Amino acid sequence: MTTPTTTTRKIRRMDHVSINVEDMDAAKRFFLDGLGMELVGEAKVGGELVGRVIGLPEPMSDVVFVRTPDGHSQIELVKHLAAPDKLGPHAPASNRLGLIHISFVVEDLNGVLADLRAQGYDTIGTVENYADLYLLCFLRGPEGVIVELSEDISPEQNG
Repeated sequence: MTTPTTTTRKIRRMDHVSINVEDMDAAKRFFLDGLGMELVGEAKVGGELVGRVIGLPEPMSDVVFVRTPDGHSQIELVKHLAAPDKLGPHAPASNRLGLIHISFVVEDLNGVLADLRAQGYDTIGTVENYADLYLLCFLRGPEGVIVELSEDISPEQNG
């Protein structure tokens, strides 16, 4: 690890997290209907410039951006049409190195879980009360991505 230096180059914000999916319709249902995110836009992207950026020859992809209702966080859903992953999704364990899960604070965790279970998604473990501050759980979302859901049940939130 290097020692930080004084610089004017700083991150302004995190823009989005990207998730590659095979079933775009299922992924949209999960994030839009199941979690209540908002559709930002949809496009077909590809071509030489995109290929140079992502390091794939002649890519073509369907891309959907969704965002949280507060407008601060976005997810980019990508279905690669020209160069799909031949190995398929790899559902990592919670202790796998690297990017493992994305987390959302929700209202009515049990209601959200009921909606997602109706779509065929379920928790990895159990829903737990963490120190009377949060209800939380992990579930397996589209293409095996781990999604953490938490509901603020703190006395300050409900007082």
